[in-house]
Amino acid sequence: MHLRRSPAPRTPLPGPGSSRRRILFRGTPVAAALALLFSAACSAGHSATPAVPSTAQAAPAGLAALPRSTPAALTSYYDQKPAWRACGVPGFQCATVKAPLDYAKPSAGDVRLAVARKRATGPGKRLGSLLVNPGGPGGSAVGYLQQFAGIGYPASVRARYDMAAVDPRGVARSEPVECLTDRQMDAYTQTDATPDDRKETTGLVDEYKKFAKGCGKRAPKLLRHVSTVEAARDMDIVRAALGDRKLNYVGASYGTFLGATYAGLFPERVGRLVLDGAMDPSLSARRLNEDQTAGFETAFQSFAKDCVHRSDCPLGTARTTPAQAGDRLEAFFRQVDAKPLATGDADGRRLGESLATTGVIAAMYDEAAWAQLRQALTSAMKDKDGAGLLALSDSYYERDAEGHYTNLMYANAAVNCLDLPPAARSTTEVDKSLPAFEKASPVFGPSLAWASLTCAYWPVKPTGKPHRIEAKGAAPIVVVGTTRDPATPYRWAKSLAGQLSSGRLLTYEGDGHTAYNRGSRCIDSAINTYLLRGTPPADGKRCT
Repeated sequence: MHLRRSPAPRTPLPGPGSSRRRILFRGTPVAAALALLFSAACSAGHSATPAVPSTAQAAPAGLAALPRSTPAALTSYYDQKPAWRACGVPGFQCATVKAPLDYAKPSAGDVRLAVARKRATGPGKRLGSLLVNPGGPGGSAVGYLQQFAGIGYPASVRARYDMAAVDPRGVARSEPVECLTDRQMDAYTQTDATPDDRKETTGLVDEYKKFAKGCGKRAPKLLRHVSTVEAARDMDIVRAALGDRKLNYVGASYGTFLGATYAGLFPERVGRLVLDGAMDPSLSARRLNEDQTAGFETAFQSFAKDCVHRSDCPLGTARTTPAQAGDRLEAFFRQVDAKPLATGDADGRRLGESLATTGVIAAMYDEAAWAQLRQALTSAMKDKDGAGLLALSDSYYERDAEGHYTNLMYANAAVNCLDLPPAARSTTEVDKSLPAFEKASPVFGPSLAWASLTCAYWPVKPTGKPHRIEAKGAAPIVVVGTTRDPATPYRWAKSLAGQLSSGRLLTYEGDGHTAYNRGSRCIDSAINTYLLRGTPPADGKRCT
């Protein structure tokens, strides 16, 4: 999956070529930049209307709840008392909480989880802890808490809750999965993700294999135990360590899958759960990838319609259709594929098709980035300067000015490849899937189709498979969907809300990835009321 989200810090998700915001695609290079997987295919041309696949599949099994009582072998983990300490950011405290590496064999060793919190500021009665997760998989929840949620969530929410976060196992501060050196990662992100011949295909496959081999060599034990189910079980240990009887939680993008999984495993411990930018756990990796591809096409069309009516748009004028704008962008991608642009980068990187595609996709997560994208495209298309698109791509991959990458992409692939079987297992399968991906998105389809190979060469076999989550007996759970969300298609939110026995669908009619704290008073009011009073919005409520 490649989902990612974070309004302020930014998902999530790709590899050799890719895209951004906290949902990452189910392939890594190019798709890692995406968010998870999608099902629909758009009609011919650049139409944004998704078509439901005709292949019927048996309904997946449901996620079974765990026993209510705590197993004796886990008692010591649930009885932990964190040693809180100051951790560099004023007002925040940090601690380490242990969880078993393997829940089936608790005596086999521990995983150390980084936890952070900011105490409720008052006034008003404290409501417990509110755990937050920005998505990914691979996004740092602790970083998100310290940079945004702990200071940017509504004051009324921060007054009543201890704002808290835990980096999931394998992510950021919680024993991070590592796979490549920074220079190897540079090579990986620049690899041509839309091969034109056998040599380029072999080169792309070699990069996927090198990435997978690096992960297996550097994290041989942990790589087998970074599934979403295990991360959800860790959250229950953290809940107990925080002193809460039930879990209150806001998860975005991939964080919705993590939160829904928690609800499925521990329905009786569900407090107030908000799942914003929801994923559908019942879909296969291939279906998720196609759906997401269609989602980014929809987002691009919204961008194109806005762009052509602005004086600084390099894709056309008011008379230009979204399809024509797409054709111009495709032509630009072909040009930089043949002759990469100079960027002024200190490490000598040039802007080829993969980095250019990732830069464009990165801006699709939030309409606030559209002006920056127009400027970057103008510089690249008219002035032959690729610096702007390279900066967007770097922000997606979390590459800093010194050329260092966080472990976002490594953790993203590690979790995705364990949670579901590969979207494609060979180049032959990718070739066969290309028409469907190109139909879903003429602009992004080819690169995202090839990203489906990310997990094909993974050194660890998947432990998960598509499943429904019902969470029978759970308190009301609010599922939020945005109608033109590029990374987590709206249909996913509808599906998850329908699966959850207590799901309440809250709809935002608009653009961008996720909805809470992004400017809609209607959405914010509904969620704040739920978090503060426990009153969920009416199922089916719609906001603009």
